[in-house]
Order: sequence, then C-alpha cells, then structure tokens
Amino acid sequence: MPDINTDKVCFLIVKAREFDVKTGVEEPDPDSGAADAEIGDTPRDFVEDPTLQEIKLFVEELNEDEQIDLVALMWLGRGDYDTSEWEDARTEAIRARDEHGHTAEYLLGAPLLGDYLEEALSQFGESCKDVEMSHL
Repeated sequence: MPDINTDKVCFLIVKAREFDVKTGVEEPDPDSGAADAEIGDTPRDFVEDPTLQEIKLFVEELNEDEQIDLVALMWLGRGDYDTSEWEDARTEAIRARDEHGHTAEYLLGAPLLGDYLEEALSQFGESCKDVEMSHL
C-alpha cells in the first residue's frame, strides 16, 4: 500500500486531467508496446501553462517517498505491475529517480497520467469520490 496520502494523489489526478484537456492527449495504442522510454517530455508549447506549473510545483514539494509512490502508482495503473508487486514497483521507481531525477517532468510526460493514477488507487480499494480538494 502506498504511503502517499490519497488526497494528494486525487489532487494530482484532477490537475493532470485539466492539463490533458489542454494538450489534447490521446490514449496510447495498447498494442504498441509503449515503454518508459517512449514517454515524452512535456510539450514545449505548454511550458508556461499555469496548470503545468502548478503540477510541477506540487510534485516538487512532495517528499522523496511520496514522489516514488506516484511513479510506482502510475506504473501500477498503466499495468506494468500489480498490487502484489508494489514493493518491486517502488524499488524500480527509486532506481529510476536516482538515475534520472525530475519526477514532475517524468509524470507529466505520461499520457493519461490521471487515468493511470485513478486506476492504481482503485486497485488498492481507494477512490477520489469523497476527497475534499480545497485543503491541499
């Protein structure tokens, strides 16, 4: 089970979806074998976008464990891991963070980030249904 507060994940889900609407993100082809290497950088046209900046600041202000949980949750929701492999996903997220850093940019480069995070939460029996966003 992730240590990051569900409210924080839900906030990121909302903001990621707001950003996806602006960028016109399309669902990736599940048969394309999309690997982490195929996750692109944030579109350059949106570098100054206020939603993008809000997401970056939010992620950067999280502690290291919370950032690692977010990456592992994204991978879980994307289907790279399942809940029984949570610790393996976290270990790989730690390795990736140590190797590449820049968690916010990595997450923002993932198409459908909000959907992946929501799916991961549901696999742990969590939901954003009753989350109050105003206190974050």
